[in-house]
Amino acid sequence: MQLPFELNLGWRYTRAGRATRRNGFISFISGVSMLGIALGVAALIIVLSVMNGFQKEVRDRMLGVVSHIEISAPGGAALPDVALTLAEVKRNPAVVGAAPFIAAQALLARGEDMKGTIVRGVDPAREPEVTDIVGANNAALARLVPGEFGVVLGGELARAMGVREGDRVTLVAPSGQVTPAGVVPRLKQMAVVGTFNSGHYEYDSALVLMHVDDAARIFRLEGPTGVRVKLGDLHQAREVGADMARTLTGGLLVRDWTRQNATWFSAVQLEKRMMFIILTLIVAVAAFNLVSTLVMSVTDKRADIAILRTLGASPQSIMGIFVVQGAAVGVVGTLGGLLLGLGIAFNIDVLVPALEQLFNASFLPRDIYLISRMPSEPLASDIMPVAIISLVLAFLATIYPSWRASRVNPAEALRYE
Repeated sequence: MQLPFELNLGWRYTRAGRATRRNGFISFISGVSMLGIALGVAALIIVLSVMNGFQKEVRDRMLGVVSHIEISAPGGAALPDVALTLAEVKRNPAVVGAAPFIAAQALLARGEDMKGTIVRGVDPAREPEVTDIVGANNAALARLVPGEFGVVLGGELARAMGVREGDRVTLVAPSGQVTPAGVVPRLKQMAVVGTFNSGHYEYDSALVLMHVDDAARIFRLEGPTGVRVKLGDLHQAREVGADMARTLTGGLLVRDWTRQNATWFSAVQLEKRMMFIILTLIVAVAAFNLVSTLVMSVTDKRADIAILRTLGASPQSIMGIFVVQGAAVGVVGTLGGLLLGLGIAFNIDVLVPALEQLFNASFLPRDIYLISRMPSEPLASDIMPVAIISLVLAFLATIYPSWRASRVNPAEALRYE
């Protein structure tokens, strides 16, 4: 099949240069341009994939503690009809689990140490339906027996207070008892029956679990203050939550996990957007390096251009030749960057440990970061824009040099040849 002469000649100019004596190898300057685009595209893909991995890792750990949707009564009061609310929630086909809970705040004391905590009263039989808060230590939930006033502490909270399983702590409820001497806080001795580590410091350092019946007695509530819901697809939380807000009876408050942690997720999205812009500038610099490449190529090929013009080639054909040359550099560089970036992104869990062993270093020390491995999650929604932007920038970079080549005067170009 005979290719159009603009395409054929443009590709020949791309892979052959005077410095290589036209031996079929990619010319040095075109190779540098391709390498610059490839490295820029690869860096963009790798960084975005790692940021996606970190976001997914933190989100999964967060959702091990926070449910997909929380339904609660206004003002922290007890739900008017827990059984009715659970039945209405489970009618939704997107729901895979639901469990009642009590949410409150209190002080936890042991000796002279005192910490502000988030108290969550849970039903041990139903809690695994909505979260995986204790992970492999599910036996700790089974030890929460109503009437025995046991608690399960976050690992960081237990370490900060110096308590272990079997120790006793004092829970100080904020609403006290009214006596002739004034309001006296209610104190209750609690037995530590276990600990958990969710991998999220905010919860590991402040969360206290107890049986929902014990929490109701301590905080003088008539029953659970809310229902926690787990969905089959966490990305449907906003739509399902809005639907529940319309259909549930009793004027209940409905919050999904995206609104509970809106500040954190907004910050991550902003950071990712800024990194995309910054790294796209690297690709832009590499792409516009094609301008100098093509200008030098046009200068080098002035005699060839003049001969082609005298043989009848139109200015548009001459322009097309150099557009093809620049576009070929952009396409090859983008494809090379995609292969390199995806190769590293999909194998980062192997490459990073190898580099740590090679340099005897730890990029994510366990005692500093909660995540000790480098996560990566390449997404097509990130990769496709990167490839398209790279190709568009490379094409734009070819316009001026190609236009300049089409303006070459054959008589002046051949005067000194």
